[in-house]
Amino acid sequence: MTEAATGMGRHRLFAGAELRALRRRSGLGQGAMAARIGISVSYLSQLENDDRPVTRTVADALARAFPLDWAGPSGDADAKLAQMRAAMDDPLFADLDEPPALHRAVEQQPDLASRFIRLHAAYRRAEERRQMEDDAIATGVGGGARQPWEEVRDWFHLAGNYVDPIDRAAELLAGELDAQPLGDGLIAHVLKRRHGVDVISSDDEAAAMRRFDGPRGLLTLGRALPPETRRFALAHQLALLEFKGQIGAVAQAADLKSTEAQTLLSVGLANYAAGALLMPYARFRETARALRHDIDRLCQRFGVSFEQACHRLSTLQRPAARGIPFFFCRVDMAGNITKRHSATRLQFARFGGACPLWIVHEAVAIPDRILVQLAETPDGVRYVQMAKGLVKASGSYARSPRRYAVALGCEVDHAAEFIYADGHDVANRAAATPIGISCRLCPRTDCDQRAFPPSDRAIEVDPDIRDVVPYRVV
Repeated sequence: MTEAATGMGRHRLFAGAELRALRRRSGLGQGAMAARIGISVSYLSQLENDDRPVTRTVADALARAFPLDWAGPSGDADAKLAQMRAAMDDPLFADLDEPPALHRAVEQQPDLASRFIRLHAAYRRAEERRQMEDDAIATGVGGGARQPWEEVRDWFHLAGNYVDPIDRAAELLAGELDAQPLGDGLIAHVLKRRHGVDVISSDDEAAAMRRFDGPRGLLTLGRALPPETRRFALAHQLALLEFKGQIGAVAQAADLKSTEAQTLLSVGLANYAAGALLMPYARFRETARALRHDIDRLCQRFGVSFEQACHRLSTLQRPAARGIPFFFCRVDMAGNITKRHSATRLQFARFGGACPLWIVHEAVAIPDRILVQLAETPDGVRYVQMAKGLVKASGSYARSPRRYAVALGCEVDHAAEFIYADGHDVANRAAATPIGISCRLCPRTDCDQRAFPPSDRAIEVDPDIRDVVPYRVV
């Protein structure tokens, strides 16, 4: 067969083993796999048995259907092609068609393709920084006025919410302990054996949820802590002691303005390590994909809370082993975003309120019920997201429980991998709710839910006309 016939280069390229492994990882039969990539079952069978080579058309279909899993027989070239296609999907190029021979450009000019990919990534980072500044200016919060916790929050965001040395160290320790899920008793045993730390419980309602007395080697946990929170607190303490060097090095290298921010970052990194210890990267990513990111089932497998599992999914950004790009946020009863990260093109307001049309606001008022929303941002990108209201008990009638909601979502291109998208017509643009970042940053002029006009647009007020909002954006 000629190069033109295969479309894959000078040699016939076979990938039967890779195709079978991909199909089994995805939990698909041959019929479902063939339908997913638009070929017949008999053709797929021939490909899997290496009776026929993988053509460029098939490789392109596999890259579109399995963008995170399909590396293909040409490895780096196909991965680079997928990255090029992701960059081309940016709304920046919405008025341009994909080049007709993009795969050939990647194969013949790999260095140029790499430069384009890096340039686009730099552009996205610059856009995020500009958006952060616009958000700060629009709400009157200057860069120097940011609180330490805001500095730390933005540090994690710009780091991609993935910290490689800490994540790998936690995964290595989890492998040594070799238990799934990691139980309270095992973590407490390791704390005692390796660090001489005893764990006790306290009934004192006024006491902190977790208190560590280093000189005495004593960790005190509140007895009212839910099991998942208690397990996370134990993992946090173990991470602080086990990964002190890695945490210190990362915190020291961070360009933060205050010692309070440095300390908060160290705490945040220990929390990150605790999540990575309870949900080791490769094992968690593989299980999540097999379960199609069913959060409740992940909680059962790893002994973690709903919020912990959602948060961990947003950190699966290891190069060459990425998870689905998710956005994640936590919103309190007042609409404040208290946690947030996005590996998608969706970005959150850093100051002020979030878009009132997001389903997460409704979820706060309806605890323990999962709501699903198909949404579209002003740049035309559509997302499917689920939100769930949660109540964290205080352990006493005298103290109000904490009520909040978490949201997790991805772009519709990944809907087939996200169980919460089942039953929703993700291809129907008319079914999507138009959402924005925040009212001050949203360019939509026809939204009836506005709290404020856009900060960069003038308004016109006619005293003789009253509509839903008392002004018109011009």
